[in-house]
Parts: sequence; structure tokens; C-alpha cells
Amino acid sequence: MLRTRLWMGTILAAVTAGVLLGDSPMAPWFPCLFFAIMALGVVATKELLSLLPVADRPGRLSTTIGVLAVLAVNWYPIAVERFPQTLPRATEVWYPVVLVATFAGGSAFAIEMAKFRKPGHSVPRVAYTIFAIGYLGVLPSFLIKLRWLHPELGGLTLSLVFFVPKVGDIAAYFTGRAIGRTPFSPWLSPKKTWEGVVGGLTGSMLTAVCILLISRYQYPTQRDLFGQGIGEAILFGLLVGIAAVLGDLAESLIKRDMLAKDASNSVPGYGGILDVIDSVIFAGPVVYIWFCM
Repeated sequence: MLRTRLWMGTILAAVTAGVLLGDSPMAPWFPCLFFAIMALGVVATKELLSLLPVADRPGRLSTTIGVLAVLAVNWYPIAVERFPQTLPRATEVWYPVVLVATFAGGSAFAIEMAKFRKPGHSVPRVAYTIFAIGYLGVLPSFLIKLRWLHPELGGLTLSLVFFVPKVGDIAAYFTGRAIGRTPFSPWLSPKKTWEGVVGGLTGSMLTAVCILLISRYQYPTQRDLFGQGIGEAILFGLLVGIAAVLGDLAESLIKRDMLAKDASNSVPGYGGILDVIDSVIFAGPVVYIWFCM
């Protein structure tokens, strides 16, 4: 199990780095990020729906289209800049996401209205559709938008969303295995310990500091990634690490409530795609808000 997690974790880190580095020459379209996000959206939606009770499970095709539409529309402002005479102007960067998410949620009602024959499961299907769109469409939109938030820093802001939580996950895993004794959340995550959580938060803080130092080396003439230096990086890593823990527990809540151990077996050593991106989903809004301040 440990060996599997190590080699799979290395592959995931390499793929993430490849997407970030490979996209840089193709700014501002970032096609590698687009196709990676679309692929993750398809698989994650499939996994989430598979966890739900069959009778309350919304249609896979319509839900997947809703999630992908919300993810894809993050590129709309870039398309408007390139084709200003063809596409209607968006008032601000979040307007298309809110509009498409609202339309997708409304479509869930329309679909159930058309299918309705007897009471019992229509409302849960609508609710699950809206939940999937919010969880897998709107929340990841925060991390997508980081790619354009500070172009002068390349992909460093986006790398924070991936590497700060995931290195924290790794640190928590090894710390918990080595010295973990005190249960953290026995009902949601029986193997998680307070010692592991502290180790994970420490790993997140150190990762934020390392990325700050990398940014200083890579962009010596630009402003610091963290304006207040290492102290701000440590605080940032702590808050993002806490958000990652909450994201992990949130996904555990979904699985426990649906009586499932893992979202699937698609990622050896980790479970499913949802088990890999759970912490990243919750870290995205924190990082976005931090760099918008």
C-alpha cells in the first residue's frame, strides 16, 4: 500500500507539474489545464453519482454536461478578449460561471418536471444535481481562475492550490503512521489522528515557504509571491492546510453517509479521483480569496 501510494503520488505530481509548465507558452488559453479539468470533471462526476442511491441518482449525462459547462465557461472572458466583435461582453469574470450554474440548476428542475410520474424521488434528484454542479463545477472554478489572476507569476499561484494541500496530505500520512495515537475524527476518518493533522499542517506551511523561495529565484525582478515574506507564507500554508483537512473530511462525509469506503478504485493507492482532489477543491477558494485581497 505504501509503495503504491509513493509511485502513484509521484506520477500525479509529475502530471500536475507538466500541465502547469506545459501551458505557460500557450497563455492565455492554457489548453492543457482545460483538457485536464474537463477529464477530471467527467470522472469525478461519474464517481460522485455512483455513490448516490440509485432511485435518487440524477441522470449522468445531464449532470456531467452541467458540471462541464460550469468548468468550461471559465475560459469565456479569454474568448471575449480574442473575439470582441463576435461574443457578448461579460460584465466581470464570475458572471458567466454564476449564469451557467444557475441555468444548469434550473435545467435539473425542468428535466424532473418532464419525467415526473409519481412522487418520491424528484426533489432528491434535483438536489443532488445542484450539489454536483456546486461541488464539482463552482468550487473548482476558483482554482481555474487563479491561472489568470497574476500572469506575471506564471503558474505559481495555481501550483499553491495543488502542492500545498497534497504535500500536507503526504506529511499527514507519514506522521500519522509514525506517531499517530489520538483520533481526530473517528466517525468520518477513523485513521486520521491529531498528530497526523499537525504533521500535515506543518508540511503545508513548509511547502508554501518553498514555493515562495522558488518564486524569488524564478522571478527575481517581480514582486514577492507573498508580500510580507516568509511569515505570510507560513500563515497562508496553515490556512490552506486547514481548508484541505476540511475538504478531506467533506468527501469522507459523502462516502460514510453513502456507506462507501472509497469513491472508486481508479487511482491505485488512493481510491478514486474524488479521493485525490477532495482537499484541492476546498483549498481553491482560500487561495483565490487570499490573492484577491
